[in-house]
Amino acid sequence: MQNELQKSSHPQDLTLVIGGNGKTGRRVINRLNALDRPVRAGSRSAEVPFDWDTPETWGPALDGVSAVYLTYYPDLTVPGALEKVQALIDHAVAAGVSRIVLLSGRGEAEAQASEKIVAASGVEWSVVRASWFNQNFSEGAFLDLVMSGTVALPVSNVREPFVDCDDIADVAVAALTEPGHDGKIYEVTGPRLLTFGEAVQTIADAAGVEVQFLDVTPEEFEAGLLAEGAPAEIVGLLNYLFNEVLDGRNEYLCDGVQQALGRQARDFADYAKQAAAEGAWTKEVMS
Repeated sequence: MQNELQKSSHPQDLTLVIGGNGKTGRRVINRLNALDRPVRAGSRSAEVPFDWDTPETWGPALDGVSAVYLTYYPDLTVPGALEKVQALIDHAVAAGVSRIVLLSGRGEAEAQASEKIVAASGVEWSVVRASWFNQNFSEGAFLDLVMSGTVALPVSNVREPFVDCDDIADVAVAALTEPGHDGKIYEVTGPRLLTFGEAVQTIADAAGVEVQFLDVTPEEFEAGLLAEGAPAEIVGLLNYLFNEVLDGRNEYLCDGVQQALGRQARDFADYAKQAAAEGAWTKEVMS
């Protein structure tokens, strides 16, 4: 990562990327580095650590920062998230931050409440409201299921406009570094609606592996995750998202990528082909 004190064509524009080790955060950091923008990773393991659960870390992490890419782990829907987002934004504004870009979620009342906090901050702001990530299948919660050969989820035939993390990062970086994005809510989706079964079949075809999709009950899903040792917090979050958010409310496409970048969003099939070519679902790579 570029040193924060290194000379830059934009020496005053230090950006704090909260969740710098996450699926979108590390992509945002890579793009900011490519633009020669000074960047600070916001994570517990960073040189200047940031921890949502330790407010004492917030001040040092925000020191000298002019822009923040704000993500909340594990999700803005978890209890206490809203209060922490409000407190962090208060700290950021007091520290002199002039621009905030929030990664939000579609169809989540708690996420939209966080958007309102950002909009009321008094600084330049943008929201990237994203659907389910393509990369959940290759870098996140569903990877082990794909590798096991059976993706068992309680989603029935609900369709989702899966969005690519590279598109999210491109939109976020544009909002962080370019004029014209203040006050915008970019609802980003992929260009097609897919059931989870269709997404899994697309992966199987691209990777040349046998993977089946299995619709299970919420109780079976929860029991399976707990048996595999998944943290109870993550199990509860996934159950909430599957049972509440994936009820058809998000079965429509949006053009946030086109609005922000002037191009089409990446198709799930293109993502699957590239991920397969890079060995995302190759057991030798995963071992």
